[in-house]
Amino acid sequence: MAKRKRSDKDRIIGPGSMEFLQRYLNNASPTGFESSGQKLWLERVKPYVHEHFVDNYGTAVAVVNPDAKYKVVIEAHADEISWFVHYITKEGFIYVRRNGGSDHMIAPSKRVNIHTEKGIVKAVFGWPAIHVRNGKNDPTPALDNIFLDLGCASKEEVESLGVHVGCVITYEDEFMVLNKDHFVGRALDNRIGGFMIAEVARLLHEEKVKLPFGLYITNSVQEEVGLRGAEMIVERIRPDMAIVTDVTHDTQTPLMNKVQNGDIACGQGPVLSHAPAVHNKVLGLIVDTARKAKIPFQRLAASRATGTDTDAFAYGAAGVPSALISLPLRYMHTTVEMVHRDDVENVIRLITASLRGIRAGQDLRYIK
Repeated sequence: MAKRKRSDKDRIIGPGSMEFLQRYLNNASPTGFESSGQKLWLERVKPYVHEHFVDNYGTAVAVVNPDAKYKVVIEAHADEISWFVHYITKEGFIYVRRNGGSDHMIAPSKRVNIHTEKGIVKAVFGWPAIHVRNGKNDPTPALDNIFLDLGCASKEEVESLGVHVGCVITYEDEFMVLNKDHFVGRALDNRIGGFMIAEVARLLHEEKVKLPFGLYITNSVQEEVGLRGAEMIVERIRPDMAIVTDVTHDTQTPLMNKVQNGDIACGQGPVLSHAPAVHNKVLGLIVDTARKAKIPFQRLAASRATGTDTDAFAYGAAGVPSALISLPLRYMHTTVEMVHRDDVENVIRLITASLRGIRAGQDLRYIK
């Protein structure tokens, strides 16, 4: 579909939304330690809903029409990839373990924050200088050779700072805007999703939309280690329908393979996935909505699994008809993840418009 150009008057991400987006992205919310980010998210969304709740592991749910029998979920995940302190050498260096799909290849020379009970401790991922590597047999960054340097001379000095095995580590890179319309930073996967569903709540409230069902705006934890937060919350909510948003790979940059990963481009609209977990009737509703609202969209064949919380909702609570609206993103699981503002706004528009088309008691069975 042709991309529709929008004027500044058409923009839905205003200054207040941008301020929240920056604060939300810059705040660290590693898998299993999402609470500070969830507090920011709830602070943002609470004025637009009737009630909210949080489960034992920190998934946050904001609810519109909590007494309605028919329940619809819109969902994103709140956690970001990170590292754990794994082993402290007697010389004061630290070896790490992944918390989620952290990429060892980008680690050397990166600055990090080690989160301790005493506060943030700064460190860097060290690496041998080019002058002392022989070229032919240069080491390749791997989990067993990347290490942190805190500027300490011993294990005891490291521990005196409050650092111990199990402390979580995040990169300190922060949000920026490139060329006016490209949002860049760490953890856009998938706090940009949390931002988008919060914006849906804001729009519904400001436009005084009366939904004929209960809307459960869900920001799940622990997606990066196996969709765990979604697995838990779907059993608690037991919704009748779910629309999940996450990111997917832009394939236009060098070294990307379209044969393997499809032809997806930032700036060309939300991505709608086809997969066994994606319910055809929910997907059809979203496609029809996009066409009627003239929202550009792209398609992706996800094969066996989407690899997102869509799978947890689809196969949980005896089977929840679910669909996935993805945001094209470059450089996933790096500190310079990049998305296009037009796509962010169009995902927000598409979810909002799709909700307007859902009827209470809508029967989504394939065979009746």
